[in-house]
Amino acid sequence: MPEFLMSADGLGALATVIMIDIVMSGDNAVIIGMAAAGLPATLRRKAIIYGILAATVLRIAFAAVTVQLLAIIGLTLAGGILLLWVAWRMWQELRASRRAAAAEAAAAASPPGASAGDGVDLPGAAGAAPKTMRQALTSIIIADVSMSLDNVLAVAGAAREHVEVLVIGLVLSIALMGLAANFVARLLERWHWLAYLGLAIITYVALDMILRGSTEVMQAAGAGVF
Repeated sequence: MPEFLMSADGLGALATVIMIDIVMSGDNAVIIGMAAAGLPATLRRKAIIYGILAATVLRIAFAAVTVQLLAIIGLTLAGGILLLWVAWRMWQELRASRRAAAAEAAAAASPPGASAGDGVDLPGAAGAAPKTMRQALTSIIIADVSMSLDNVLAVAGAAREHVEVLVIGLVLSIALMGLAANFVARLLERWHWLAYLGLAIITYVALDMILRGSTEVMQAAGAGVF
């Protein structure tokens, strides 16, 4: 039996890491699922797979330099700002897709022979283009950088000196994210209003990172680190 399972400290670290992974992998899955939801089914699967692969590579890379990352003041703040920008991009995409859907519904309801735009005032609806694979992957990868960074820092802090717990945490986070992302994308495809709930979750995570990062920077400034 692994040594870390023989001590209360090791078991406590493992339990904490599992809880962190359940919460944070869910957030990451929401981001991947939301970014992929607007794509056709075949492209959606590819986007989810690429997103999970990117998150895996980033988590491994960040885990390899955990000690150095923990020493960088303001990194969490930068990650939160980056994630907030992704949330803004997703909000714009949601608005564009809703306008396009409203325009299609209005066109379908118009009398035969009438122009699709007659009597309909929907600014920006005509210019709403379908989401592309490139747009989805851009949002996923940028969010992956921020979320993977936050996940590794949180897991590393909880695992402390137990390297085995850190490795288990990384594997578990990737597995949970893979299972949840496809499920989230299907839910969003069926119930569109859930996209706003997902957007609220992403915004909350971003603001939480910004708050924690700002506190860290202010404490460092007060201690005369800068």
